[in-house]
Amino acid sequence: MDAEVTTIGFDADDTLWQNEQFFQMTQARFAELLADFAAPEHLSERLLQAELRNLGHYGFGVKGFTLSMIETAIEVTDGTVPGHVIQALIDAGQQMLAHPIELLPHAGDVVATLAQTHNILLITKGDLLDQERKLAQSGLGDHFDGVEIVSDKTPAVYQRAFLPFGGAARAVMVGNSLKSDVIPALEAGAWGVHVPHDLTWSYEHAVPPISHARFRALADLSQLPSILEEMAQI
Repeated sequence: MDAEVTTIGFDADDTLWQNEQFFQMTQARFAELLADFAAPEHLSERLLQAELRNLGHYGFGVKGFTLSMIETAIEVTDGTVPGHVIQALIDAGQQMLAHPIELLPHAGDVVATLAQTHNILLITKGDLLDQERKLAQSGLGDHFDGVEIVSDKTPAVYQRAFLPFGGAARAVMVGNSLKSDVIPALEAGAWGVHVPHDLTWSYEHAVPPISHARFRALADLSQLPSILEEMAQI
């Protein structure tokens, strides 16, 4: 029998609250601003290249995304991008950082319910100040026994996060990203629960590890309590 699950780690963006939709809305605005210089498909490809290239410099989050938009705008215009376009991109990034939090269905109820029986952790990537703001506005902060805002999610990060709460073997990681939330948590020895989101960034896609004994996939967060009951019987 596996060790009893005592700890649940939750991803934040697009697991507990909306996030990617704001990136896509801003990217559409980016395409409008540069419509005279490049087609939307070309801009999207160039922006993705810039984002991936810059992850090592800026990490994940709105600030890196905004800088990547500015960099791409300079590249596709051969340095002739108008100043008002740069200003509009900066404004768009600031609007993203100020956008109100929109909890996903069942997130509030499930976190509050499971906090009564388990250790609850928030393990998320992104800008420190932005993630702290979103957590404060979410109304969920009091339910968490620990909060980890990290530059990336690796097996070592999960092992460290779960160690004070009985270790990875007694933990579950729940998130919308197979690449960041599920697969490295499984590699760390935890359970990995995938709750897909329609707008998950392409960078976070991966092949579902369906043959792994500790992998589970849910339609939405409302199914999590029953899955935890199932795990307790294994």
